[in-house]
Amino acid sequence: MGSIIKNKYLILRRITQFTILFLYFAAQYWGWKILEGNLSFSKFFDIIPLADPYAVLQMIFAGAVIATDVIIGVLIVLLIYGLIGGRAYCSWVCPVNLITDLAAWVRRKTHHEKDNLINVQKVKKFRYFFMVVLLLVSAAVGAAAFEFINPIGFFTRGVAFGIGFGWVWLLVIFIFDTFVLKNGWCGHICPVGATYSLIGAKSIIRVYHDKDKCTNCGECLMICPENQVLSPIINKKSDYISGIECTNCGRCVEVCNDNALKFTLRYIIKQKGEENEKSNIN
Repeated sequence: MGSIIKNKYLILRRITQFTILFLYFAAQYWGWKILEGNLSFSKFFDIIPLADPYAVLQMIFAGAVIATDVIIGVLIVLLIYGLIGGRAYCSWVCPVNLITDLAAWVRRKTHHEKDNLINVQKVKKFRYFFMVVLLLVSAAVGAAAFEFINPIGFFTRGVAFGIGFGWVWLLVIFIFDTFVLKNGWCGHICPVGATYSLIGAKSIIRVYHDKDKCTNCGECLMICPENQVLSPIINKKSDYISGIECTNCGRCVEVCNDNALKFTLRYIIKQKGEENEKSNIN
């Protein structure tokens, strides 16, 4: 029971990811109307549209006319992830996370955690550069450029329609993350993740760090796939993790034996902290 409680966010994330994949499969083979389409464009209960902002942005750059339901779908997604944390999409929804998490686990088990064939600092912001380049390519070729190589689409189509060449691309990502660069695809390349980072920059739900409880054991820094968002805060000050690359995955919360990390509402905590500081001064 303790193990289950300890990994509750991991279990919840896996339930969410597999449920979404199952619903796409059920829509294709059994005609279920709960969730149809793919992660670029879906319909929930055949009524509510959901559209991936980066996919639609590529279509706009490519010169496509955007349908009303697609615009509504984008606005709904922007509202959801703008509130809960944009990159929660990466850890709670995106199926490629299953592959990259497995690669990270293999790296830890084989003691190659810090072995990178590429200098991490040189590709620190590459995902944002890649995001813009693909938009320009979309404009040049008149088509959504990233969708031709999008592993998210390959994964969902593979589940719904069967194994195809796309699985080879997913294997390449696993090998890249395992042997070339830690958290390589999600942390340094994926333009979809970069887009959701920007969407959730001011999101409400964030992890909060209590410095008074922290013993600086470093477990959170080792497990976090984007530990640059933790390093300015851990054992330095009590504050919420505000880095836009945070995926709200809950890994750091799960491994913290000091209970120094927890999910909370960032603006409420900030307001309370300011009130406490004023009362201490008075």
